[in-house]
Amino acid sequence: MSAKQSLASWIRTDSAEQPGSPHQPREGEDDRRVDWMRIVPFIGLHLACLGVFFVGWSWVAVGVFMVSYLIRMFAITAFYHRYFAHRSFRTSRPVQFAFALIGASATQRGPLWWAAHHRHHHKSADQAADPHAPRHGFWWSHMGWFLSRRHFATDHGQIPDLVKFPELRWLDRYDLAVPVIYAALLFALGVGLGRVAPGLGTSGWQMLVWGYFLSTVVLIHVTLTINSLAHVWGKRRYATRDDSRNNAFLALLTLGEGWHNNHHHFPGAARQGFFWWEIDLSFYVLKVMSWVGLVYDLKPVPEAIRNARRVAPA
Repeated sequence: MSAKQSLASWIRTDSAEQPGSPHQPREGEDDRRVDWMRIVPFIGLHLACLGVFFVGWSWVAVGVFMVSYLIRMFAITAFYHRYFAHRSFRTSRPVQFAFALIGASATQRGPLWWAAHHRHHHKSADQAADPHAPRHGFWWSHMGWFLSRRHFATDHGQIPDLVKFPELRWLDRYDLAVPVIYAALLFALGVGLGRVAPGLGTSGWQMLVWGYFLSTVVLIHVTLTINSLAHVWGKRRYATRDDSRNNAFLALLTLGEGWHNNHHHFPGAARQGFFWWEIDLSFYVLKVMSWVGLVYDLKPVPEAIRNARRVAPA
């Protein structure tokens, strides 16, 4: 594979789906090998966080960090995961696109790629074919899997219900475009605040580092803990055929995704905290959105499912 082909994938990823693509491993090739040239933006994202030592901090920057994290985490958990991957509720096409756009700004690739890999995960959870089973090693399950050639392409066969939307296919094809635009808008916000309200002590570079680089890196790795830590750390309520665990700490960080054993027991539910004491912030927001008609038909957890196949905590 040439460096030119890898560089081209920073802009367009659809070529990876075609036979003979440089990102589709040839027979006998090590498809777990990291494609270092292609992941330069991912590496650069992490290195850019060191900019915090040069831009300093302000309460405005910290506030934007939190807002940027929470809004995009909700888009990932509620829409990329519960909506696109599991279709656990319904919504309009404009709302679908709006949250696909916000989710794309989280720099976790496009909604089609994300949903396709997650559906594959559920079909073979913690088995040999699982894209990110911790049984293959912690670092592979946490991030090695998506840095490899094996999982670069979007498997359209997993998502026939989603590929019919051209706007979603566009987000998948140009999955770096939205993060770049989002970062530019944060920089512009910091420049504007620096001129209009200098007393806030912020700037374009500070807003870029805190609002995009730091927030995005934390967001990515917290999301990835559900693949890695939530299959090895926590308690099992249900006798699922995988190693999924419920973890209250991860549930707080991910707005509800940490109730992972619940989720693997019944993936079709809009909520993952099955009981009132299991905090599921994404579901609470979806419930409020349903009151005003932005989403509807939130799939509940049937009582028989909730009370079935209990096991002693592990």
